Amino acid sequence: MGGLAGLCPKAYGQSAAQAKLAVSLTPQEKELVDSSAMAREITDYYGHGWSCAESILVVALRSIGKPEDLTWAAAGFGGGLLHRDLCGLLTGGIMAIGFASPAPGRDRQIAKQMCAAAVDRYWQTWLSMAPLHCSEIRTGDRDALVCRRLAQLASAHLEKILRELRDNA
Repeated sequence: MGGLAGLCPKAYGQSAAQAKLAVSLTPQEKELVDSSAMAREITDYYGHGWSCAESILVVALRSIGKPEDLTWAAAGFGGGLLHRDLCGLLTGGIMAIGFASPAPGRDRQIAKQMCAAAVDRYWQTWLSMAPLHCSEIRTGDRDALVCRRLAQLASAHLEKILRELRDNA
């Protein structure tokens, strides 16, 4: 297997893909979401004409003080790269990490290592919550609720990662 699957072959197609994804936040998840500005804000975008990738990227850009017009970078990433492939919440979050990584004024190798470590943390967090592919997440009439929950959780976790990147810049 090539591409992204080669980076994490054991997790690609993990058993969570067959698990029934929850539609409601647990009390612990609700606490996490309530403590996150990005998680509260994403519901203003997701499901309101914005794709999952655009939604998570725009709230991240606001959080890190970058221009919101950079959201267009995510235009082709919603709906699983428009082909029900890798989830837009995952790919949009990774774009946000790239925009937040401390490249200017940093040694390029150190900046890339910091970005890679942050992407790996986000990737592993995602794998603990859901399958990688939109086609495995959006499987029925509960899609909107499942995706809304995942958007809130992904945003909350991403906000922590972005904060750590900023603090270590």
